Amino acid sequence: MIENATQFGAAIASARKALGLTQRELALAINSGERFIVELEAGKPTAQLGKALAAAQAVGLRLTATGLPQA
Repeated sequence: MIENATQFGAAIASARKALGLTQRELALAINSGERFIVELEAGKPTAQLGKALAAAQAVGLRLTATGLPQA
């Protein structure tokens, strides 16, 4: 379970490396700057959520919310 920005960044980095992508290649894939990927993988807590989710999707991570009230 991912509980903080550092763990999320580590998961992104691990998945990216498993795919053989550089940080630059991932940045280009999500139309972002390489600096964003560097900061995201370093666990910067102020990373933009939309871009962070795009990065997760680009490396094949599937995010699931749990504990939500039933409708």
